[in-house]
Amino acid sequence: MAGLSALAFDNRFTRELPADPITGSARRQIRGALYSRVSPTPVVAPELLAYAIEVAELIGLSERDCASDAFAQVFSGNRVLADMDPHATCYGGHQFGNWAGQLGDGRAINLGEVIGPDGRQTLQLKGAGPTPYARTADGLAVLRSSVREFLCSEAMHHLGVPTTRALSLALTGERVVRDILYDGHPAPEPGAVVCRVAPSFTRFGHFQMLAARGEADLLRAFFDYTVAADFPHLLDGRSADDAKLPLAWFTEVCERTAAMVAHWMRVGFVHGVMNTDNMSVLGLTIDYGPYGWLEDYDPNWTPNTTDAAGRRYRFAHQPAIAQWNLLQLANAIYPLVGEAPPLEQALKDFEVSYMAHWRAMMSAKLGFASLTEADTPLLDELDAVLQLTETDMTLFYRALVDLSPDQLDQDPLGDGAGPVDRLMHAYYRPDEVAGERRERIDAWLRAYLMRTRQEGRPADERRVAMNAVNPKYVLRNYLAQLAIDKAEAGDPSLIHELQDVLRRPYTEQSGKDQFAEKRPEWARTRVGCSQLSCSS
Repeated sequence: MAGLSALAFDNRFTRELPADPITGSARRQIRGALYSRVSPTPVVAPELLAYAIEVAELIGLSERDCASDAFAQVFSGNRVLADMDPHATCYGGHQFGNWAGQLGDGRAINLGEVIGPDGRQTLQLKGAGPTPYARTADGLAVLRSSVREFLCSEAMHHLGVPTTRALSLALTGERVVRDILYDGHPAPEPGAVVCRVAPSFTRFGHFQMLAARGEADLLRAFFDYTVAADFPHLLDGRSADDAKLPLAWFTEVCERTAAMVAHWMRVGFVHGVMNTDNMSVLGLTIDYGPYGWLEDYDPNWTPNTTDAAGRRYRFAHQPAIAQWNLLQLANAIYPLVGEAPPLEQALKDFEVSYMAHWRAMMSAKLGFASLTEADTPLLDELDAVLQLTETDMTLFYRALVDLSPDQLDQDPLGDGAGPVDRLMHAYYRPDEVAGERRERIDAWLRAYLMRTRQEGRPADERRVAMNAVNPKYVLRNYLAQLAIDKAEAGDPSLIHELQDVLRRPYTEQSGKDQFAEKRPEWARTRVGCSQLSCSS
């Protein structure tokens, strides 16, 4: 166990912030503290299914370390290293727009903070047993949700989306009962634990809980800690008691959040449960629960069965929800700022920042150097055209690079085909691309090619640039479900293959075309492919 014993723990969070005086997992409300010490629950038969070597290297571990029995024991929660300080943190939050009071890490246990080659990283086990914040739940997780979290965390990183990371995925050897659709049919499933990694897991809800409890001194202390630990650059040339520091911090949180959500929109990711307790102050995608990938381009789609009626967290609404969540954070830190107008301005600036990110993102996806006001009709019509019939978002954008302005003047295939014919593989119902629909799609494509000609970008340069932002491979919902099915049958090979393919999502990979195909018909209504619940 020498490799793991060499991990350099420096548990600043528990060293500098006040703890709940009671230890253990008994459910309770706490005051005057930010966390409770609690140990992971040992499991019967830990078995490592997968690990991410890139994340292991972040904390100073090697492939050999990851392959050891000690690794499986530690990162399943079976063994606690001497320098670890396991704890669960307390936070509140708005869930589906309603204040939910104390929430906290109901099944997440922070093992401690490691100083690795690239700085401080917090190690967190998800599904390692009950904590004081588990309420009526068991604190466990099933293989189904754990596979999805492990794969998506790493897939998002390699897509260039700000995200928490996933170090490992382990089976526990135990069965966990879950009612996957909340329809009165609970069933046992394989239990699993994921080790998540991030510089910190500080959420909007941490500040909200302190504000809701009226603990002004602790709110200030936690703010000071957060800046020193996660935003030290804000202290350059500024003292810790600078009255403008809280506003500067909030402004940066707004900017990071805008950038994160723009990346979600770029790759077609729908978080599914953007509660304020699921929002990271670092602007990282956090809590991979009922998320989904937008396959058919439907701005109103949400993957979350709990959200099916109101669609609060639908794809197109994510920027607005991010701003609403930031408003709740602004309310929480108002005592630190002392006046509303600057916070209100920062929230307005979020809109400006997001739109700047969105415009840059869309210009890149379309292969343009930048967008102008004259491009607004082109963009508006694109949004409409994508909804005329079921259109696979990933395939559509990836295929645009294969269209050339030369096709406006000649028919390189010699078959009289228009630009739309070269995108037919992106449509779920190709027979619907006819009549007025076809004419409208083809008209947009021709307008796009005219704009591309005006851009005057060399074809090779355009291809490289567009393929760098329009992925070929994403973690489609049905692919994750196929990996889950095989893993539940005792075969984790598809987890490993997907993990490897998704490391290079923008690169053509020989023999991997099956991972870049649109959703098959059987997955249209299957649970886990079209709709997901928070049950995990």
